[in-house]
Order: sequence, then C-alpha cells, then structure tokens
Amino acid sequence: MLILGIESSCDDTSVALLNCSSQGCVVVSEKTASQIDIHKKYGGVVPEIAGRAHAEKITPLIELILENQPQPDAIAVTAGPGLITGLLVGVEAARTLSYALKIPVVAVNHIEGHIYSTEIAADSKIEFPALCLVVSGGHTELILIKKPRQYKLLGATRDDAAGECFDKVAKLVDLPYPGGPQISKLGKNGNPQAIKFPRPMINDDNYNFSFAGLKTSALYWLRDHKINKKITLEDFCASLEQAIVDVLVSKTVKAVQEFRPKTIVVGGGVSANLKLRETFADALSGSNIKYPDLKYCMDNAAMIAVAGYYHTLKEDFTNWRNLKADPNWKIV
Repeated sequence: MLILGIESSCDDTSVALLNCSSQGCVVVSEKTASQIDIHKKYGGVVPEIAGRAHAEKITPLIELILENQPQPDAIAVTAGPGLITGLLVGVEAARTLSYALKIPVVAVNHIEGHIYSTEIAADSKIEFPALCLVVSGGHTELILIKKPRQYKLLGATRDDAAGECFDKVAKLVDLPYPGGPQISKLGKNGNPQAIKFPRPMINDDNYNFSFAGLKTSALYWLRDHKINKKITLEDFCASLEQAIVDVLVSKTVKAVQEFRPKTIVVGGGVSANLKLRETFADALSGSNIKYPDLKYCMDNAAMIAVAGYYHTLKEDFTNWRNLKADPNWKIV
C-alpha cells in the first residue's frame, strides 16, 4: 500500500512516499526542505515567514516525489498541532490532491507521527502496550499506547517544552539556532555537575513536566556569574543538558515501573540527544527502547505516512471538504 505523507507543521516542508504492509513501512521516495538558514537570523521560527516558505516549496516537492510513481492509495497529512501558517499549506495541498486525483485523505496528528517514527523501516514494529516520550521543541508528553490509535496522555509540560528550553537558553549565550544541538555539542567537553541547576517537578507525584523555571534559573545564573576558566561555557551547557535529561528520564522510568510496557518509544527532535539516549540505556538496561533513526527525529513526512497507514487500514478517512488545520489538536 502506497501512502503519500505531507508534513508542514513548523519549519520543515516535507513530502514522502512509503510502501507499507504488515511487515512494516519502507521509504520509496522522500524530500525535505529545511528553513533553518531562513530563521537562523531571527533566533527562532517566524510563523509568517515559515508559511510563505512552505507555500513556495510544497508543490514542487509533491511533484518530485510522485514523478514516475504509481498513484498513492492514500494521502496522510499533518493537520495539527503546529503553526497555523504552515499547517494550512499542507492541508490545502492534501485537499487539492484528494479532490483532483480521487485519493482518500487521512488527517494525522503530528504527535502520532513522532510515535511511529521508529517504524520507518522493515522489521521495526512497536510491541504493545507501549510507552512513548515525545520530546521536541514544541512538545514534551508521556503517552501510554495500549494498541495502535488508542492513546492515554499520562503527562505533559505545563509551560515550555524541553527542546524550547534548550533553544531559549542557547540564545542567552549567543549560540546559533537551533540551539539544542549546539548545547549538546559543547556539553560533551563540560562538567555536568559544575552548576546545580534545578530539576523541576522531578519529585512530584505525577507525570507532568515544567521547563520554564529551569530556563529562568539559567538566566539568573548568567546574570549573577561569569563564564570563565573556572566554569566554562562547556560546563554551563553540560549542566543544563544534564538537568533536562534527568527530568525526562526520571519521569519515564517512573511510568515504566507503573505500566510495564513491552516497548518504550522516545521520539521527537530531542530524542536525537546522545546524553538522553545514554542515560536511558543506563536507567532502563534490558528494556526494549526504540528511537527513530537520527534523520527521522526531526519533523518529516515519512513518519506522517506511517501513522496514516494505521488509519488507512481502518478506513479512517476525512472527506477533503471537511479536512481542516487545527493548531491546537490534542492527541487525546
């Protein structure tokens, strides 16, 4: 079954064609147009600029992916959550294709895409029940998945997402956007115990997160101290990274102990963080932990196609007339 995936929820315009079956999903063709260089000068994504860039790229990418390929059996498009300026571009492209080519369309939740990003390869199926930590620039959520398309939200961030904390603190020390990878790179050579940053909500009796206070703590530390030979920029980055990782791992381990999932999925942009992966390996040694390939940690259309495949199996289609973008769409 051929699934055409379309993703435009933030600053990546992505289109992919996947061949999916009960054995798994294999990428036939894919292409992503990144906007990092466009937004770097602003230190973050500017929604209006992102929307225009999506509009410029979406049609050429679709034409490129479908060139010399059979007609897809279904179209899977990110309908939310995300930036409305980007979502509208992808949704309107899917609506037009569905109408013109008589192809059924599936509305996919962006978070659901990150959950199934680990299945973008043959023989990589998730065993259920599963527990998923989705951690990115816009999302930090713990989700229990009893079976495909059946989700229970255990906890989420009450303010900033983990990736947002990385990026905003990086900006405080003049690191280029996106800041998360820059902090991780510098932190490899730093002392993670140099600065005693707080671990927000780590001991709370719930699965929620909060990273706004950690960001503020970093701001106040920079106000009251100087980065020098005693405490280097590498030390600062390593200490911040360790604080974020400790919270993410602690909450996830607690959920694993309570719900005993067969698979632990870690998806989203921050899942590419090496310190996070190493800490999970130590804390959950022997567990079945799945991560996306590094290229699929970031937003991409292939993961949307995989999630769309599960909806297609149930004929969970949306008429093109009723397909709408919802920037606040919650997975549960």
